[in-house]
Amino acid sequence: MRIIDEVKDAKTIAISGHIRPDGDCVGSVMGLYLYLQKELPGAQIDVYLEKPSAIFDCISHIGDIKTKCPADKVYDVYFALDCNDERLGDALPLYEKAGKKVNIDHHVSNTGCGDINIIEPQRSSTSELLYELLDPDRIDEEIAKAIYIGIIHDTGVFKYSNTSPRTLQVAAELIRFGFDFPALIEKTFYEKTYVQTQIMGRAVLESVRFMEEQCIVSMVSRRMMEFYQVEPKDLDGIVNQLQVVSGVECAIFMYETGTLEYKVSMRSAGKVDVAAIAVKFGGGGHVRAAGCTMNGTYHDNINNLSIEIAEQLKNYV
Repeated sequence: MRIIDEVKDAKTIAISGHIRPDGDCVGSVMGLYLYLQKELPGAQIDVYLEKPSAIFDCISHIGDIKTKCPADKVYDVYFALDCNDERLGDALPLYEKAGKKVNIDHHVSNTGCGDINIIEPQRSSTSELLYELLDPDRIDEEIAKAIYIGIIHDTGVFKYSNTSPRTLQVAAELIRFGFDFPALIEKTFYEKTYVQTQIMGRAVLESVRFMEEQCIVSMVSRRMMEFYQVEPKDLDGIVNQLQVVSGVECAIFMYETGTLEYKVSMRSAGKVDVAAIAVKFGGGGHVRAAGCTMNGTYHDNINNLSIEIAEQLKNYV
């Protein structure tokens, strides 16, 4: 299938990704946007997404993103990328009213929410999957940059187990366009602001190991976020930092989003299927990287997660 076949007669097209957009979400959404702008210059194409982190300002036309959704607009075609409809946030009503809904994702927990569903869990990222759906002869440097950013973020710069030989082939094809890929990696993946480094240090300092030191957990409260003047997007990377502690099989990071409500991110070294755990609490993701939203006190949530983690780890005793 080629994307252009699904939109060639469309006059109005919209694209959205999930709430709290990460690198793969931003990269795939903007990659598709830039591609369709090039292929369909006469069409109206809109992107609805929460404001991405400033680290993605290097993506061409990132300023075209609309953060507020109109109530009465009906699009000919609507793309939901890197998520199912439940994670579209304010864009969900627009998606539901569209003439044709296209869902493109790589999460194993997504069963498809569109008239056309392209769900391939074996892909490293939605950005990699998107690349396969585009005409390679019509990709330019700016499209390639956006897709490359998406891939490096969901593979941890090709470190995670979701990196396949095809992932590396796609990355090689993308860097042939000549953009400064080391600078993109440094700027969008590794570089942190001073306050981001501070809150990460605080989270690591206050982390706790448990379950015979096979697990590690840390939490950032709303009060702490207010003190450091950070937003949820400033907390990216903390769970990955926890995961690199020697001997840790499962890393958990939570931040408070409301009264007795926490956003939970989990990473696994391989023995724990964190996606299976996340699904039980209404979330999803990958075997080694997943997340969910949990209600209850911090300690209650840790206890509930511990039960599921212990159930899996007992297979390795």
